[in-house]
Order: sequence, then structure tokens, then C-alpha cells
Amino acid sequence: MRNFDLSPLYRSAIGFDRLVNLLESNPNQANGGYPPYNVELVDETHYRITIAVAGFSQDELDITFHDNMLMIRGSHPDVQSEKKYLYQGIAERNFERKFQLADHIVVCDARLENGLLSIDLERVTPEELKPRRIEISQSR
Repeated sequence: MRNFDLSPLYRSAIGFDRLVNLLESNPNQANGGYPPYNVELVDETHYRITIAVAGFSQDELDITFHDNMLMIRGSHPDVQSEKKYLYQGIAERNFERKFQLADHIVVCDARLENGLLSIDLERVTPEELKPRRIEISQSR
């Protein structure tokens, strides 16, 4: 019997475990894993995505959230000086990274520090979806 490693699928889905939705589409396959990122469970309702964006300034990064899809784009200006590299190990290419978020996940904050872009997320459960205690009345 073969063992399938599904961990790459879990990396791009934050806040839910709907395996069927993950198998239908994995939006991060096209970019070959660039840029690298971490997904951290801070506590029961808070998550943090940290993306390595070395070489990008705050003005060159764009974060959008629409329809449960978090999209991070990095693009350098078209005008760049031509450099002569002996070895180029730092990728300076533009990127687009997408994360499918669960219902009731909201983006709280985004920070750029030391070449790392950190995006804080929170699961906010509406009152009508929270468990509630039902009192049992006496029968007549």
C-alpha cells in the first residue's frame, strides 16, 4: 500500500480541514514553492503566515483578501539596472502566493521586518454558530 504525503496541501489552507476542497485545487503549485513561507498556529484561534520576501520593499508588496482567498503579490519595478553576476543565489523575481482561508477567518495585521512578511489571522466565530446550552424544561 502506498503512503501519500498530504502535508503540502495543508500548508495553503488556513483554519479548516476540508480535505475535499484541498484536493480540488492547490493554488501554489504553479510558482514552484517561491517564496518560502511558514504557517504557524499561535493559539486556538490565531494563525500567522510568514513569507520570506528578501529584496522587496513595503511598496513592492500587495496583500488582498477577497472571497476567502488571501493573495500576496511582490513585484519589482520594470526599470532595473543590468547586473553582471558571477553567481546568483537570491531570486529577485516577482511572485504571487495564494492561501485559501476558511470561513470566519479574518486578516488582523501585516508587518514587514528583516525581510519577513508576517500576516496575522484570527478565527472569529459568530455568536449564532457558537455552542449554546439548552435548558431542559419539566414535562407537564
